[in-house]
Amino acid sequence: MLCGCSAVSQPNPAAKLIWSDEFENSGLPDPAKWDYDIGDHGWGNNELQYYSKADMKNARVENGRLIVEAIADPAHPKGYTSARLVSKGKGFWQYGYIEVKAKLPQGIGTWPAIWMLPEQNTYGGWPKSGEIDIMEHVGFDPGKVHGTVHTEAFNHSIGTQKGAQKMVPDFSAEFHTYAIDWTAEKIDFFIDGQVYFTFENTGGDYKEWPFDQPFHLILNIAVGGNWGGAQGVDPNIWPQKMEVEYVRVYDRQP
Repeated sequence: MLCGCSAVSQPNPAAKLIWSDEFENSGLPDPAKWDYDIGDHGWGNNELQYYSKADMKNARVENGRLIVEAIADPAHPKGYTSARLVSKGKGFWQYGYIEVKAKLPQGIGTWPAIWMLPEQNTYGGWPKSGEIDIMEHVGFDPGKVHGTVHTEAFNHSIGTQKGAQKMVPDFSAEFHTYAIDWTAEKIDFFIDGQVYFTFENTGGDYKEWPFDQPFHLILNIAVGGNWGGAQGVDPNIWPQKMEVEYVRVYDRQP
């Protein structure tokens, strides 16, 4: 359901930080907090990139920021490599306020995402156990940031997904905070502290609300794909990177 209004979050001193990465190390992302999804099988979307593991070309920490970088690489059959970092097994939560401060890549064919999948597929494979897309952006539609949920009843494969969009004109030039406040009753989606979409618990079964189980976080840049590549892939824009200043998880909205 659309919220119908924007609201600025107010400070909550009772909120407790329960997991974070401030990216203060250098080199590879902290292995105590991040693992990698690996491969080039298309990831259900006909994507072009090979997701590498522990490769500094595609994922590294430098100058206090996580860099996720997609590059053109003719050594791989589909021509691109990137990284897909996951907190699975290392950071997962049922409810809370999840916030990521990031600067996004640009150009036709880029498809960065900050999103969540269930730690265990309690109700079955996708989309039965749910997906929370905190932030998605496709390069052919610059500045339009998407916040979306997918469930068995509400998902893009049948055209019923629930979500909203907000324009962020300087998405690739400046850092912005992308967040959700997830409770048993609803999921609020934020950009820079403003709510722009609310998905409410309908009171139905898991087909409409599978969000009563722990989810982990995913940070990635896809190349092309059914959505990201809907207007092709510009071969002249690479490399492209998503920079992440921090990831913070609170037990409630701070």
